[in-house]
Amino acid sequence: MTRREPPPLDEYLATARASCFICDIAVGRAAHPHHVVYEDERAIAFLNRFPTVEGYTLVAPREHREQVTGDFDPEEYVGLQRVVHRLGEAVRRAMGAERLYLMSLGSQQANRHVHWHVVPCPPGLPFERQQLALVHWEHGLLDLSDADMAGIAARIRSEL
Repeated sequence: MTRREPPPLDEYLATARASCFICDIAVGRAAHPHHVVYEDERAIAFLNRFPTVEGYTLVAPREHREQVTGDFDPEEYVGLQRVVHRLGEAVRRAMGAERLYLMSLGSQQANRHVHWHVVPCPPGLPFERQQLALVHWEHGLLDLSDADMAGIAARIRSEL
């Protein structure tokens, strides 16, 4: 699989700070195409535009929330975690993952909208490329075409 360089950090941060990309995706006004794999009245899931591995998916509440636990009552939080679980299982099966990593990343400085990263670890990936190394951009990003991304999204949707 070929790889591409990630965007320069200053350009990425300028974009990430300019508007909420998740809110933009949720209302259909995203500046870049995203492959939505799941949506309902409270959540949306889509392929990561900057994938380090095939099937890397983000899950977020539709409503703009910034604190991973503090902005939710227990019922809302558990409801979102059901979506994360359902998507995680679909990603795991579709990608044949050896392990599935789930984490909430983001920052008050950029990408403030709460979201969970659902990251499938491919079978046989060397240990030093697993865990946090799998999501880090140091090895570049996968160079996937729009058709490749559409195919991955379809595989995940078929497992829901």
